[in-house]
Amino acid sequence: MSLIEAFLYAATTHPGRPAIVHNGQLIRYAELAEAVWAVADLVGPSPGAVGVAATHSPGTVAAMLGIWAAGGTYCPVDPAFPAQRRQMMLAAAGCRTVLDPADVPWYTETTPNQVTIDSEKPAYILFTSGSTGKPKPVVTPRRAIDTTVASLRDLFDLSIHDKVLQFASLNWDTCLEEILPALTTGACLVMHDEAYTGSFPRFLRLVEREQVTTLDLPTAFWHELVHYLVEDRFALPSSLRLVIIGGEAASPARLAEWSALDTSHVRLLNTYGCTETTLITHAVDLYGPKAPALPDPVTQVPIGWPLPHVLQRIGPDGELTIGGPCLALGYRGMPDATAQRFTTVDGIRFFRTGDRVEADADGLLIHHGRLDNEIKIRGIRVNPAEVEVHLAGHPDVGAVAVGAVTIAGNPALAAFVLPRPHVDRSTLDAELRSYLATRVPKHLVPSRISIVDSLPHTATGKIDREFMRRNFHDR
Repeated sequence: MSLIEAFLYAATTHPGRPAIVHNGQLIRYAELAEAVWAVADLVGPSPGAVGVAATHSPGTVAAMLGIWAAGGTYCPVDPAFPAQRRQMMLAAAGCRTVLDPADVPWYTETTPNQVTIDSEKPAYILFTSGSTGKPKPVVTPRRAIDTTVASLRDLFDLSIHDKVLQFASLNWDTCLEEILPALTTGACLVMHDEAYTGSFPRFLRLVEREQVTTLDLPTAFWHELVHYLVEDRFALPSSLRLVIIGGEAASPARLAEWSALDTSHVRLLNTYGCTETTLITHAVDLYGPKAPALPDPVTQVPIGWPLPHVLQRIGPDGELTIGGPCLALGYRGMPDATAQRFTTVDGIRFFRTGDRVEADADGLLIHHGRLDNEIKIRGIRVNPAEVEVHLAGHPDVGAVAVGAVTIAGNPALAAFVLPRPHVDRSTLDAELRSYLATRVPKHLVPSRISIVDSLPHTATGKIDREFMRRNFHDR
């Protein structure tokens, strides 16, 4: 059953149940289904790639499903991104139309016939960070998202009685883990502005008030949440049964603190996946009613076992490669980059994740870092070379190196800038931040920009990023 068929089945079976609760306003499944058909009617059959100014709103959800129902390709673009970046993304995705969720019609007099679509046709295009200064458009086919969402419904044990908080940005694939399993089950998706304020008291009051059962959080946010629960002795809302984390390595110390709280009734599910392998490929319960026995104390938090639809190989250097129906088609318009990361082994296509892993005796994977320079900033994969390209374009920058550092226990970007002669160093930091703000999204702006007299090099003449990391001082 395709994703759209699963949604329509849920809408037909439970037309009067709440599909979305947005800032307290209820939208039933029958109403959402009508909006989906209205969008499909608006964009027309086989509309190609459609850009959507993705915001935390029911209109974005209706737009996504409606584009799929019409046979099109969904491409979310954050309206808060700099205009230059937005235009670059729309061009790279080949978008012929851009839709504002505020303009989504919620009523149509016609019900278009559902389009039968080849499962290899693109479902959506999302972007990852590359080394060229340009975003890399990842093209995900319908068979990948159909297969993965079916697996996640089982992994999350979702039912029509669940309420899933929509927390992730609508421009990153984590939001699809929240939206699609819920709306193809008949569960309720909760969207509320208080979820995004950064206030833990308001966040937890919202979870309690709306009786949320399922949270999907970036690991860095979960780290901060655990710290708040411990320091303020705040109890988790009783409605909560599942907390999903992912995006970066979980801290053994935070896991120990979580285990010491009154959380034994809550599944704590650690997940792993790449945009190119469609949402989640590996998972393990770290704590709660379904957790396996883990070492005590846990010194390295595992990333999990492969889900049933996932093929995996571990290379001689420990690199994890992933195959199966979850694989993306590649990077649109970038054949060389596609060939570099997607390989074929014994007739089976795999994606090279760049992650070094080790399997224990039970096949549980432990993550041992990256084989390349990429890092994750609050769950978003970032290639420091992309930031270097943009900074190097500033006329006052002679040379620059960007690398991964640790600030307050979390991974972050730091830039080391060698200015050109006679440049006013006292204002260069601020000038570079303003320069980047007009060109890249916030997660690509370094947390620290240090103006230096020289850049360290290895014996082979390359920038010594490890030296920079070791000698970085969190101020």
